[in-house]
Amino acid sequence: MKHFSKGLFVGAVMGALTVAAPQLQAATPQDQLVVGTSLAQVLSLDPQQATEGKAVEIMSNLYDRLVASTADGKILPQLAESWKIDDKGITFTLRKANFASGNPVTSKDVVYSLARLLKMDQAAAANLKRVGYDKNNVEKLVTAVDDQTVRIDLSDQVTAELLLYRLTTTTTSVVDSVEVEKHAVDNDYGNAWMRTHSAGSGPFTLNRWSPNELVILDANKDYMTGAPKMKRVIVRHVPESQVERLMLERGDIDIASALTASDLATFKDKQGFAIQRIPTGGFYVLSMNVGNQYLSNPKVREAIAYGIDYKGIEKTIMGPYGRARNVPVPENFEYAIPNPDWHLDVEKSKQLLSEAGFKDGFSLTLKTIAQTPRIDLATAIQASLAQVGIKIDIQQGNGSEIIAAHRARDFDLLIPQTSAYMPNVLGSMEQFSSNPDNSKEANNAGNFVWRSAWDIPELTALTAKASMEPDAKKRGELYVQMQKMFVDQKPAVLPLFERFEPIVLNSKVQGYIGHPSQLTRLESVTKVETQ
Repeated sequence: MKHFSKGLFVGAVMGALTVAAPQLQAATPQDQLVVGTSLAQVLSLDPQQATEGKAVEIMSNLYDRLVASTADGKILPQLAESWKIDDKGITFTLRKANFASGNPVTSKDVVYSLARLLKMDQAAAANLKRVGYDKNNVEKLVTAVDDQTVRIDLSDQVTAELLLYRLTTTTTSVVDSVEVEKHAVDNDYGNAWMRTHSAGSGPFTLNRWSPNELVILDANKDYMTGAPKMKRVIVRHVPESQVERLMLERGDIDIASALTASDLATFKDKQGFAIQRIPTGGFYVLSMNVGNQYLSNPKVREAIAYGIDYKGIEKTIMGPYGRARNVPVPENFEYAIPNPDWHLDVEKSKQLLSEAGFKDGFSLTLKTIAQTPRIDLATAIQASLAQVGIKIDIQQGNGSEIIAAHRARDFDLLIPQTSAYMPNVLGSMEQFSSNPDNSKEANNAGNFVWRSAWDIPELTALTAKASMEPDAKKRGELYVQMQKMFVDQKPAVLPLFERFEPIVLNSKVQGYIGHPSQLTRLESVTKVETQ
């Protein structure tokens, strides 16, 4: 298995550790970490509901899972101190731990959490539903052997190795069943309360969340591996890049993670600061709704693929945020195929539109969350497609509006972003290549492809086959087939740019290593005195 680019990642981390020492006196307290970012997508902090990037990063510090993954894709113990794999499932032995409430973490809490995830049946459940777990079978397949032992039997659609990776995601976080049930109303599994409170065993607890303003996390002084170094973490909503840059420069924040490429560039080789460019394994995507009369035609989708100036956008807008790539597998992953020959070709794009019966072009709307870099990306796509006769009307919105439209198939074009849950072809590509039931009645809003109404039965079957193939070489051959079939079908979920998360840190921040899946843990982060 080939992991995230080691050289790229290590280089970024070394950059964070070797910046020049002198810098401005920071205003943030020595025992508090202050992060500036965009909180536009943080709609809930219930781990069995929320899947958006910044919410994931916050929740990963409020909750523990059975297992965790490192930045380079290794599986590590978290609440499970050990596990045994047999041909029918995995048996986990829990370590001694308590929730922030003081209640002990038991196997019953693990069963409750996974059952809660699947019974709530929201978008967060997609990663387990895709491989055969659902609200009807979860309590048969996930059982408490005793207070400290949990058994998860394999469905007939997943291997033990791939199940472990799925269990590293925040959606499988273990919640305090006793505390959550106290707040359950009308069979909502405590969701109304959990959206704005925490009930975990993680290194921090939720003090306050004010939407589109700030999130405050307090250290859990009784955390199982010791109290975090930071007494408090404050995440501030600073969507304006120039404002965020100035706040970092004068010491009002310690980390900036929503800067434009031009503002990021001002910190390159700047004394007292370091830049990390974190590979996510995911993509910025142009989602096309196949329910649209134009976009249902593969030739139109191919015309759009030839109507975008990827290299020009990469150079002028994306910069550290992304590199051009139209296969939903990062180019450095093992078994990644070369990029298709999709590039800006105005004449070819016009020809394809003419062959599709639309030589005079047409108009579409493009919906996007108004945050870096997506709004600039939308504007560039608008200008690029105008050259081939496709008129684009951009509709900006906040996270709740755009995400709801995406899940309801209420769009023509839309720019979402993805990440990988494990560092291989399947971890990155599965969400692009699996749609078991495309019917509107399925209402499978958690499925990325379903949202675009793109029916791909052959590719879905091939993806399922790869998920169950135990032989690594044969699995690799299937990975290649998946990618080729994806390209051949002129995808309605078109990868545009391999996605990176660039952040700038004040040099006094030590121990912050960004995680590709935004599962960045903060309990070991410290600040050093600077002169």
